[in-house]
Amino acid sequence: MEFRFDSRTEELRASLVEFMDRHVYPAEKVFHEQLAELEDPWAWDSVPVLQELRTEARRRGLWNLFLPGEEGGGLTNLQYAPLAEISGRSIHLAPPAMNCAAPDTGNMEVLHMFGTPEQQERWLEPLLRGEIRSAFAMTEPNVASSDATNIGTSIVRDGDSYVINGRKWWITGAMNPNAEIFVVMGKTDPGAERHRQQSMILVERDTPGFEIHRGMEVFGYDDREHGGHAELSLTDVRVPAANLIGGEGDGFGIAQARLGPGRIHHCMRSIGIAERAVELMCARADERVAFGRPIAEQGVIRDWIAESRVRIEQLRLLVLKTAWLMDTVGNKGAHAEIQAIKIATPSTVQWILDKAIQVHGAGGLSQDFPLAASYAHIRTLRFADGPDEVHKNALAKSELRQQAKARASRS
Repeated sequence: MEFRFDSRTEELRASLVEFMDRHVYPAEKVFHEQLAELEDPWAWDSVPVLQELRTEARRRGLWNLFLPGEEGGGLTNLQYAPLAEISGRSIHLAPPAMNCAAPDTGNMEVLHMFGTPEQQERWLEPLLRGEIRSAFAMTEPNVASSDATNIGTSIVRDGDSYVINGRKWWITGAMNPNAEIFVVMGKTDPGAERHRQQSMILVERDTPGFEIHRGMEVFGYDDREHGGHAELSLTDVRVPAANLIGGEGDGFGIAQARLGPGRIHHCMRSIGIAERAVELMCARADERVAFGRPIAEQGVIRDWIAESRVRIEQLRLLVLKTAWLMDTVGNKGAHAEIQAIKIATPSTVQWILDKAIQVHGAGGLSQDFPLAASYAHIRTLRFADGPDEVHKNALAKSELRQQAKARASRS
């Protein structure tokens, strides 16, 4: 068993660490200042400092690393994992600087795997160049979207077009005017087999009948650094039949193909958030004095720090194992591990952030440190790409089947 990264990964890690130290971290304050000065605060990817970072990332070859093959970085999941972790340390700035930010990553993967040549030329290419943004519209306010087969948005064929009607919410990135294309999931055949009712279709932002209603807040944060989360509606939206991704009834399968890599990417970046939280926690514990001595000398604080380190190391090993399995046996073969990291990562990182906030005192709740915003972001991941309970139920069913099979084989 080999725990070292290969030479290419180490080379990219060294370049990325230097990029973060010399360019990204110093730009964090500038980014927020420039964002506040924008005429449209949702157009966060228009800030000058981000364009400078993108130029530098391209120069270093730190561009589209999430996507395998010639179009992207040509990396395996195992090679990309430590790079995504490092970028997660500045979650609002580093991933978009490298064109490795959700939801664009998942949408590019969908177009890469299932898009027609025309769809790829029209939408994938500008996304890969970082010229536009996109959004993924699946979740709906009127149904339990944890069961994707509940989706009620209708997609009806009418000659050479499809007509779409429905309402979506929590659509990440949709408030950004530069999000020019939306991947919309709806039903083309409500009478078909349960997992063949859904389809995915491309909808341009300026299509008549497509309307953004409001931005959604998470614990009071509007998350404009990610383009916000929008509630939107589609009323008799007509798009060309050529905008359908794959065939009718392929939507559920495409969603599953999209969400597998998306889940592990979230987990990779979240470990970086946890690592930065531990750094901040230790620095604060060393400098903060209470009752005549640094709080780093308090047993309870040391317990939190030790627990944080143990939990991060456990989590990282599970994520790396999952990445290796995805590379060697495919996403389907790594399904149980993908579910496991999706369950473990948000709650573990949330626990670490909670302790880091506690060590910082009231400052940890403020905008002076990134901890409160990170906490709000991580809490959303216990819903995004499926809530904890759905993944736990599926993982438990799989475990029960395997244990029953094992008992039967011994009898």
